[in-house]
Amino acid sequence: MNRQQLIDLIRRKKSYLCVGLDSDISKIPSHLLDTEDPVFEFNKQIIDATIEYSVAYKPNLAFYEARGLTGMNSLYKTTEYLEKFKNECFTIADAKRGDIGNTSTQYARAFFDKESSGFNFDAVTVAPYMGEDSVTPFLKFNDKWIIVLALTSNKGASNYQFIADKADVKLFEQVLSTTANWGTPENTMFVVGATRAEMLTEVRKIVPDHFLLVPGVGAQGGSLEEVANYGLNNDCGILVNASRSIIFASGLPDFAEKARAEALSMQKLMESTLKTKGIL
Repeated sequence: MNRQQLIDLIRRKKSYLCVGLDSDISKIPSHLLDTEDPVFEFNKQIIDATIEYSVAYKPNLAFYEARGLTGMNSLYKTTEYLEKFKNECFTIADAKRGDIGNTSTQYARAFFDKESSGFNFDAVTVAPYMGEDSVTPFLKFNDKWIIVLALTSNKGASNYQFIADKADVKLFEQVLSTTANWGTPENTMFVVGATRAEMLTEVRKIVPDHFLLVPGVGAQGGSLEEVANYGLNNDCGILVNASRSIIFASGLPDFAEKARAEALSMQKLMESTLKTKGIL
């Protein structure tokens, strides 16, 4: 999915919601545990319940890799199911990969080259710490995206991301400005945590046209209204991820119904913010 297709999808659904499929088997409703593949069945029902309101899905690889081949098979079946909705959603592999160039090339094939790996994600999250040659191999695939970790919402972010050089340029600002030159707004996004929403103004000064993936709304306490106020640009330019607040809205057999209600609630608020900003 290219940039214009993503923008058109956001306008059509009046939503910039990304549902995080952090499908922890220890938290999914117990009645699914007797099915052939509980995680896939859970994901399938979440997707069916939320596809009307969500423009993106983001499986977190850790929850699948932790279960070895069984987990990766669940992930594969989930991505194959999402192929049914390929014009209705943008898919993100939340993998946070980043290594020397040759290794990054193989990681890129793992997530983008369906003939090689079986996976055909639209985007993958990458860590920029090792520099340009660890990031640019992902950019060699047409209509594929990298989503670069820039300003995260976790407590440990302060260990490095706010360190400033002699010119008082913080590390996350260097990541934004430098990485933006490796790609373009057509193939590069940045992760900016919702719990740092007030800093989106500074982020937008550096990358006014890029899309931002914003986790931290919902269970982590981030405010959707603040994210929209500080982060929206003329094309929307943000995907707000919610995981636990949607997929684990209920631990009972009504989990899909509750997930749908949570997604609808967020979509309605997103529609309002898009109208306020004149995007709809």
